[in-house]
Amino acid sequence: MRLLHFGNGHLSLVEFQGNGTPPYAILSHTWGSDLDEVSLKDIADEVALQDITDSTSRRKPGYTKIVFCAEQAAKDGLEYFWVDTCCIDKSSSAELSEAINSMFRWYQEAAKCYVYMSDVSIKDTSSFQASRWFTRGWTLQELVAPKVLGFYSVEGEHIGDKSSWLQEIVNITRIPKRVLQGGSLFETSVEERLSWADTRSTKREEDLAYSLLGIFDVHMPLIYGEGRRNAFSRLQEEILKSQSGEAHSTGPRPL
Repeated sequence: MRLLHFGNGHLSLVEFQGNGTPPYAILSHTWGSDLDEVSLKDIADEVALQDITDSTSRRKPGYTKIVFCAEQAAKDGLEYFWVDTCCIDKSSSAELSEAINSMFRWYQEAAKCYVYMSDVSIKDTSSFQASRWFTRGWTLQELVAPKVLGFYSVEGEHIGDKSSWLQEIVNITRIPKRVLQGGSLFETSVEERLSWADTRSTKREEDLAYSLLGIFDVHMPLIYGEGRRNAFSRLQEEILKSQSGEAHSTGPRPL
């Protein structure tokens, strides 16, 4: 796992393996255009420059979210943090596949998850329920997986957490309270879990299926270009295999 570190005015990337991974914060957000987001290459170039004022990353709109995450992590006593735009080498199909298959666990194991809501202001939190964050495919698992999740306004101000917004989140997402409070996903039927994605969308059509891997605790290779129908067909095959294996080893579990 590749984590960000911010020290002495500079961003850097550090790789960790398995049990050697330190406590970290993780960011949940909605992407702008790809050109607006800070990439792994941007961070690498900044490290090479050793001059944060000249870096390409600093000039991109997405840099604001990285600074927010770094500062909030520091306030929470966390030295490392993870942001999807720049902690994954998306030019490597193998790394991208591994990351997407690991994403749910990464959010689940984070010490803190910060939801940066770029369309909600501290001056008017009534826009919370209409936030774009609730319409994106990837943010479904980012809502369910973390043990500690806080919501932050565009100004970087804390506006609540899962417990304080619980009923509103249930109304928006139709996810049961017990799941949002950390209850087992497997006490909810496959059909209901699939329905949570009905009103969500992703930039690439296959990603809507891939974003559900952690919700069903299954793994599969990514095949961009296969289309939404094929991606969901493969997802359902993996779910059936998983349920069949579980039934043979421990007896039937609730669908």
